[in-house]
Amino acid sequence: MNKKNMKSFITAPFMLLISTYLLLFVLLYEPVIPRLLRWWGRDDYSYCYLIPFIVVYLIWEKRTFLFEISSEPEWKGIYPFLLGVGCYWLGELGGEFYIMYISSWLILMGLCLFHMGWKKVKIVFFPLCFILTMFPLPNFFNFRITLALKLISTKIGVLMMRAYGMSAFQDGNVIDLGFTKLQVVDACSGLRYLFPLIVLGILVAYFFRSRWWKKIVIVLSTIPITILTNSLRIAFTGVLSERFGSKAVEGFFHDFEGLVIFMFALGCLVFEMIVLAKLFPEAKIVKKEETPVPQEGEIMVQSSLLKQPQFVVSVVLLGLTFTLSQGVEFREAIPMNKSFNSYPMEVGKWRGTPQIMEQKFINALDFSDYIMADYRDGNGSPINFYVAYYESQRKGESIHSPATCLRGGGWEFKNAGKSLVPLDGDGNMLPVNRAVIQKGSYRQISYYWFPTRGRNLTNAFELKWFTFWDALTRQRTDGALARVIMPVDPGEEVATAEKRLQSFIREMEPVLSDYLPQ
Repeated sequence: MNKKNMKSFITAPFMLLISTYLLLFVLLYEPVIPRLLRWWGRDDYSYCYLIPFIVVYLIWEKRTFLFEISSEPEWKGIYPFLLGVGCYWLGELGGEFYIMYISSWLILMGLCLFHMGWKKVKIVFFPLCFILTMFPLPNFFNFRITLALKLISTKIGVLMMRAYGMSAFQDGNVIDLGFTKLQVVDACSGLRYLFPLIVLGILVAYFFRSRWWKKIVIVLSTIPITILTNSLRIAFTGVLSERFGSKAVEGFFHDFEGLVIFMFALGCLVFEMIVLAKLFPEAKIVKKEETPVPQEGEIMVQSSLLKQPQFVVSVVLLGLTFTLSQGVEFREAIPMNKSFNSYPMEVGKWRGTPQIMEQKFINALDFSDYIMADYRDGNGSPINFYVAYYESQRKGESIHSPATCLRGGGWEFKNAGKSLVPLDGDGNMLPVNRAVIQKGSYRQISYYWFPTRGRNLTNAFELKWFTFWDALTRQRTDGALARVIMPVDPGEEVATAEKRLQSFIREMEPVLSDYLPQ
């Protein structure tokens, strides 16, 4: 690359074009950028601060080809661009941050195709795709992944401690060592290792000059390596706690263990590359790098950037999207028909006692109103009843599904799935998510559903879709979560207890409907 070609690329029109797009991006995604940075501030995603620098380096590596090949603007970029705009509205109206992040990436890809053409985009296609690694996954997936890693790592860690000769008993994510109990919390779930190690695996595979299947093996192997190394950390913590007490599970000791284990995981990745290279050697193929020939007319293309129809169309569409998002209120806050403060504690044969939720949970769930009460019938059979109502599901303030709340506490889920509760003799049914949960000999039946603007939904993705659709067509995103949990008496059949639970729902559902807007 020579200085002449670089100067012909970086011109005043080019800088004005970049500045225009940056301004529109900031205006469009200003509400989600602070949220993204807050996620990066968490230990699980602190590595994301490095991703932009890595992307810049990877693009800079290809600078010779980028500056020497002439740009060929094309309309193929309209497809990812329009898809990105659609995702913007889906995320904006449905209250989902991750879709907004994907929207920004799709629009970026569309703009690159608009102005650079596929010939140039394919040169930096990997760095552009690598941008996706800096977006935190949705809470729904985060909870599932964290929970699964905690339970698997805890189980393997317990087996390692037993192999060492220690007495260890697992109860969910709690390990009972006799002299103390270790709790595998979210910070030790392995998520803190998994995503950085996957990112490293992707980078290693990118620079690993080998066949594509070896690259895939390297990336996929980061998952079992993460589980194994995290289990080693848990076992190591248990062994050290026997000798050093609580110092081994907190402070410097704890953080140092994490650093050592992560370096060990990285070493496993490097060792795997060496093994693959030794076991499956490849003939060395010397590729003659062809230096692109500078294209005449690049200066002319750069100087006419602002006159390109692709630029005009993209600016108009982005500006219109921003104007509509600011000028039209798509999420009108809908108050409840009546406050839950007046919810009756006597419903049919059931008598309730109101419960108070801790403030930290209220702050985390961010609902508009809630009721939590323990109801009992004439025989004293208890049922926990909980409903949370959201006037408007703005981004980050949406309904939290209880699907994973109890698994980490040692509860085993059995016969989980969908069910229909008959409400009357006319065939009206209430769809619910049903599960029998067990911990030792103690069993419970759990039902939950989402009363949403006249619908009763059971699927989180379905909930997101109707939130988007109703925001667009009805200017409403209000909704609620209803959950009932009832213990099964010792020796009692689950079917018998479930009839009692359904009897409670039949009496409670009409009362609840009077409080929620339809």
